[in-house]
Formats: sequence, structure tokens, C-alpha cells
Amino acid sequence: MKFKKAGMVTKIVIVTLFIFLTTTLLGLRSQVQQLKQEQEEAANQVEEQTRVNAELSDSIENSSDPERIQAIAREKLGLVEPGEIVFYDSDN
Repeated sequence: MKFKKAGMVTKIVIVTLFIFLTTTLLGLRSQVQQLKQEQEEAANQVEEQTRVNAELSDSIENSSDPERIQAIAREKLGLVEPGEIVFYDSDN
């Protein structure tokens, strides 16, 4: 069985095909890296939102707790109980 030597056109087609496949592979590789980064960012957002949701659930569950209501009144509204004296730090 005799084999023919590859002609110049065949060599050019093979080299062109190799270059095309290499550039396509590199493009896909960069897309995979970008998608992995986006997936990691989305996972971080899900984790943060889960934490926020847990805090909100805790706030809802304990919304009728008198100590919590008192703490919110002090922190957010600046209210004090009768007879208490409030000192403000003027260094801030």
C-alpha cells in the first residue's frame, strides 16, 4: 500500500484548522474562568442575603420582646427612662 505525500493545500487546511481550534479553545477557557468568577460572586451574594434574612427573621420573632423594644427606643429614637441622665461625648 502506497501513501501519497500531503499536498500544500492539505497542509494549509490542517494548520488553519489547528489555529482555529486553538483560538476557540482559548476563548472557551476564558469564558469558563469568567463564569466561575460570576458563580463565586453569586454564591457570596446568596450567603450575604441568607445572613440578612436570618437577622430579619430574628428581629421579627423577637419584635414583641420588651427588652428589644427598649433597646430600639434608646438606640434609634434616643429615648430615656424617667430619672435617667444622658451624657453625650463631644469628642466625636
